[in-house]
Amino acid sequence: MRREDLEHIELSAGWCNNLFTMNRGSFFYTKLTTNRIRLSQTAQEPVENGVRYYYTFREFTIVLEVVDLDGKTMVKVTDYPKDRINVFLLSFTSADDEKIYGCGENYVKFNLNGEKVRIWVAEHQNVRRIGRKMIRDQIFDAQPERSFAFNDYESYYAQPTFVSSEKYFVHADTSTYAEFNFKKSGRINLYFQEPPVLTFAWADSFEELSKKQAELLGTPKNLPDWIFDGAILAVQEGTQRVEEKIRDAKEADVKLCGIWSQDWCGCRRTGFGYQVMWNWRWDEDLYPGLTEKIPQWREEGIHFLGYINPFMALEGEIYKEASEKGYCVKDRKGEDYLVKITTFPAAMIDFTNPEAYAWYKEIIKKNLIGIGLDGWMADFGEYLPVDSVLFSGEDPYKVHNQWPVFWAKCNREAIEECQKEGEVFFFTRAGYTGTIRESAMMWTGDQHVDWYLDDGLAAVIPATLSLGLSGYPYAHSDAGGYTTVMKMTRSRELLMRWAEMNIFSPLFRTHEGNQPSRNVQIYDTPGLLSHLAFCSRIHAGLKDYLLDCVHLA
Repeated sequence: MRREDLEHIELSAGWCNNLFTMNRGSFFYTKLTTNRIRLSQTAQEPVENGVRYYYTFREFTIVLEVVDLDGKTMVKVTDYPKDRINVFLLSFTSADDEKIYGCGENYVKFNLNGEKVRIWVAEHQNVRRIGRKMIRDQIFDAQPERSFAFNDYESYYAQPTFVSSEKYFVHADTSTYAEFNFKKSGRINLYFQEPPVLTFAWADSFEELSKKQAELLGTPKNLPDWIFDGAILAVQEGTQRVEEKIRDAKEADVKLCGIWSQDWCGCRRTGFGYQVMWNWRWDEDLYPGLTEKIPQWREEGIHFLGYINPFMALEGEIYKEASEKGYCVKDRKGEDYLVKITTFPAAMIDFTNPEAYAWYKEIIKKNLIGIGLDGWMADFGEYLPVDSVLFSGEDPYKVHNQWPVFWAKCNREAIEECQKEGEVFFFTRAGYTGTIRESAMMWTGDQHVDWYLDDGLAAVIPATLSLGLSGYPYAHSDAGGYTTVMKMTRSRELLMRWAEMNIFSPLFRTHEGNQPSRNVQIYDTPGLLSHLAFCSRIHAGLKDYLLDCVHLA
């Protein structure tokens, strides 16, 4: 696509009603469109730095402006019959051999040619798809290179931004459901359910293009230097076990910069596995003496990390307080909206309530930073139901995609208000436009403990690259994967190769997985610990290089 092609945009419009059904964060979507019509460009007139185009059909008109501003080109709908139109389809010419990248985080394909991408934040893991995978593998044996159809997959991080091999990018300022359709050779079709504002930018090199993209979308906050000093080892089940694994790692000459204990606030054992108790307070029974141990470990160069998300366990004191104060997202009956996640229900904090937002941020400041945590996984953010009721009165459909941005912002502000920038950080898995400015780092979510392109080790690579070309430069993955279901378990070989891949990420972190006892762990044998030591030394040896990359990004 060239700048002059924007003089010949094809525009269609219509009306649409949506039907969303959510199951454990995965959204089943039906689009009921009526009266979508193609309009004709009938007139144009000059405006400052651009042209205003008039598109008509019978008795109504849509006005589209194309304006050049600060080295970029804006395309926006400025007038339309609001009582008759809520769907806009803009179609552009593209080169036949053009390759398209980005649109957030995509796991199965890097080049999106031939695909239609849904711009809708959701849980990437899908119970139905996992079941189909298990059945397929049982019938045909394991085939790691195989994947399902592209439209079977959802993404934790969706963003209306793409980059072309022709050295231009397009970003849409929109928050509702959208579709970016690259199926037709020579055409790019962008579908919106609100009047879009598009930004186009061209450059002579991808480096220059990346700079223009960063000027528009922003860049993440600074990362602490210490995360480049070695491996962050995942250990759970209490202070004594953490001490044991630190001792074993030191004896094996592992360069440790951190311990990640996601169950610092307690655990629950479910049919899915060993999971965190979502009551965001230090579990003093499971982790006795933690507040004394954290500064001791830090003196040794070992930083302690934890876990938090926007949900609250119904059994915990945190939820009871939030519910009594009316701080939870509500259902249409006015009761706390309980979302089922894996095997149990949980309530979620309402970020549109200023008091609830401030209260949750205070929990992060007091219960995480206050006891000495130097970092944490800020999980989830994708699950806002479209049939919920928000304190602000906003339509949750229009807020859904922005929910992970609110969540990342809450974490960032907590760190800044404690004056811990550059010392304490967090990483998220969900995102949308704006996450780049709020979150310190991404991780690629709950990969399976296998080699598969769609959900295993191989999926990390296109996911990381597509995030990068959407403007987000920092990502890593759980070394060894996370999800174990039925006969799917982690092998020694997979764990070693995953660790080798992750040493080249900004963050090198392991994970025990949802069923630790059924999976090989990096500390299980002297040989595995020796391999971890080898990988940790390489990661630490890359520190100056990685810091240069961070500075450039």
